[in-house]
Amino acid sequence: MASSGSKESPADNPGLHTTPDEATKGYFMQQTMFRIKDPKVSLDFYTRVLGMSLLKRIDVAELKFTLYFLGYEDVSSAPNDPVDRTVWTFGKPATVELTHNWGTENDPEFKGYHNGNSEPRGFGHIGITVDDTVKACERFEHLGVEFVKKPDEGKMKGFAFIKDPDGYWIEIFDLKTIGEILRSCA
Repeated sequence: MASSGSKESPADNPGLHTTPDEATKGYFMQQTMFRIKDPKVSLDFYTRVLGMSLLKRIDVAELKFTLYFLGYEDVSSAPNDPVDRTVWTFGKPATVELTHNWGTENDPEFKGYHNGNSEPRGFGHIGITVDDTVKACERFEHLGVEFVKKPDEGKMKGFAFIKDPDGYWIEIFDLKTIGEILRSCA
């Protein structure tokens, strides 16, 4: 089906609504949640390796789980009051929510969670924009991060996939390279 417009046009995307309903004004993508086995290991990865900050921690003792909200925000501007900080956190775009069900870190029978990339496939990955993909991946390699795909591997070169401690995939790319890679697909 050829069209005279861009690939983002309604003609090329059945079901696409180009004018958002006024009722959705102000909506934004706020979080993606991953279930984690061990918060000590996951917090180290997301803060030390990826450079995120812990925006908010919520313990739900009655249900025996903890939520950790992380993102690329300046936490020095976060309110000190716990309720205000929760509202502040939920007002930030593109955060990662790590959910820890208590006890999984010490349970030898716990096999982990489905990452979406083994059968049956479902969820795929999150993406992190970096300044320079090659330099970031050199650092990740030095830190012992597991790779799914390095920037110089595969048919599409220049971006990478790494795994977090629970096996979730994270795409790594920089703006210059991703533009060059996808130019041929445009």
